[in-house]
Amino acid sequence: MPQDKGPHGRGAQGVDPERLWLGSAEPRRGRRPVFSRTAITAAAVALADAEGLDAVTMRRVAAEVGAGVMSLYTYAPDKETLLALMADHVCGELPLTDPLTGDWRADLKTLAHRQRALMLRHPWLAATLLARPTSGPRALDFLEHALAALRPSGLDGAARLEVFAQLTAFVAGHVRHELARAAASDSPAPHAAEARYLAAMAADGHHPELAEALAAPVRPVTPEATFDRFLNRLVDGLDTA
Repeated sequence: MPQDKGPHGRGAQGVDPERLWLGSAEPRRGRRPVFSRTAITAAAVALADAEGLDAVTMRRVAAEVGAGVMSLYTYAPDKETLLALMADHVCGELPLTDPLTGDWRADLKTLAHRQRALMLRHPWLAATLLARPTSGPRALDFLEHALAALRPSGLDGAARLEVFAQLTAFVAGHVRHELARAAASDSPAPHAAEARYLAAMAADGHHPELAEALAAPVRPVTPEATFDRFLNRLVDGLDTA
């Protein structure tokens, strides 16, 4: 995504979480603005959902909320900050009220399905989280829920954090692949050519493992079934020793 420059012509140097999440969300000086950080973030999310992250520029967002471009820098001094705000904003859609079952593997799979649904609703989110994990208050609420779900596993706190990070990276990576495959589905010719090529290579006698793999019974290839298989292998194979 193109890098917007700040008001002094500098690009983003990383997001300071203390300043962003513990500081005031509104300007402390001057007249009370007619828009808010929440409105700016919601406008940016709507643009990204409709047109992709490339459409999210300070100028476009300012136009959506009826503000001057320079005034937006009071709320989001650079693109990295705006992306952090956007990611945490949509994390607020993750449900946290359903009680945990005590079966940590089942609960973890439920959380993964909720993450996937969120990333499919906001197709820009998976790539954003892989590049810059968010630590905003809504994301931390979901993390707290996930750590509670993992408590019955017997893992210590550090290991539970690692498991959650591994799960989120898996979901984000899978959703990116899923979206890319969906975008390419309008052009089936390359997939057919790849299948013919692999069949030919498997029949040459030099790739017996590949031949065996291709001869195995075909499993369901719907996005949901594929996600479930991969998720089960990941979660069921976690070592808690």
